[in-house]
Amino acid sequence: MSNIFYRTLILPLYLSFIQINLLAQTGEAMNSAIKKIVKSDEEWKCDLTKEEFYILREKGTERAFAGEYNKNKEPGNYVCAGCSSLLFSSEKKYDSGSGWPSFWEPAEETNIISKLDSSLGRIRTEALCANCGGHLGHVFNDGPDPTGLRYCINSGALHFQKEKSPDNIK
Repeated sequence: MSNIFYRTLILPLYLSFIQINLLAQTGEAMNSAIKKIVKSDEEWKCDLTKEEFYILREKGTERAFAGEYNKNKEPGNYVCAGCSSLLFSSEKKYDSGSGWPSFWEPAEETNIISKLDSSLGRIRTEALCANCGGHLGHVFNDGPDPTGLRYCINSGALHFQKEKSPDNIK
């Protein structure tokens, strides 16, 4: 009985923590060469909306199903609301049912840092913008193939850039 418990519950849980920790270490190492944007809270407050400041700078979370981009299905790219760094592509977005925009992979892995987060009494992986350090959301290991990851991102941390259709390109 205990051997089955170990193989079906404990071992997969342990391996998932190893996967998330490696993801966090890789993200931090890859992003060490990126020039960071450094601003005071007052400067950020001038540049961001109240919601953007709450999410990006105070690590806030918007209410589930309330975000502007949760149901967005238009083709395009999602950039950081704080610095316009490319974060996600609509091609890698899916409906996770969580109430927040979810992606199985970033558009540019070097633009996102993963950091272990033990707030709220549980261990999670926080997703941060590598350029401005803004809080984006969290990464979970319950996503679809091919990565098995779910980047659960606040709409308020993003701006959407609609893909230009061939009719609009001059």
